[in-house]
Amino acid sequence: MNLVLFDLDNTLLAGDSDYEWGQFLIAKGVIDRAHHEARNRAFYEDYKAGRLDIHAFLAFALRPLATHPRDQLDAWHAEYLETRIRPMITSAARDLVKRHLDTADLVAVITATNRFVTAPIVREFGIPHLIATEPEEKGGRFTGEVAGTPCFREGKITRLEQFLDAHGTRLDCLDNSRFYSDSLNDLPLLEKVKHPVAVDPDPTLRVHAETRGWPVISLR
Repeated sequence: MNLVLFDLDNTLLAGDSDYEWGQFLIAKGVIDRAHHEARNRAFYEDYKAGRLDIHAFLAFALRPLATHPRDQLDAWHAEYLETRIRPMITSAARDLVKRHLDTADLVAVITATNRFVTAPIVREFGIPHLIATEPEEKGGRFTGEVAGTPCFREGKITRLEQFLDAHGTRLDCLDNSRFYSDSLNDLPLLEKVKHPVAVDPDPTLRVHAETRGWPVISLR
């Protein structure tokens, strides 16, 4: 069995969907600019530097989901997808995904960004599987809490193992496994697959990839 995994933000997308969702809500007047924008940017800088407190970030990022009904959130997301996300999808990214969809047994996006934000984006690419941080839901509304293990750093390995177990296999049993990512935060999983690929990598991942002889590509 051949497995292909894609990170989403700054890999398949020429930008960060989580950060842009926050900026979109600010622009819509849904959340307070003065309070949210500075914290949103600070968390994003922490992520890029490899020092993000994922639980503190998720407590911040998931709060807006808990304060609005699902039909309103879905309506905002449709506008966000059209205005913020589609401009960040390059033809090179679409072509790469299509090549793997035509040849691989399992193709999935694996991302730290929550499922509400990412699921419509993954459908836009035609990718059949998504492994993401799961926002908790009760009674058809988000609670603002996380369900299960956040899909971040070593948590991506945990969540991937659960995904593969549901498909009756394990990572070490696969004939071929490939993971595309831009981020130093994905080094734990990049080290686990047979074919790691650095995509428009941050400086730390670029040095690591060049030292290890991993392919480095650009989708920009």
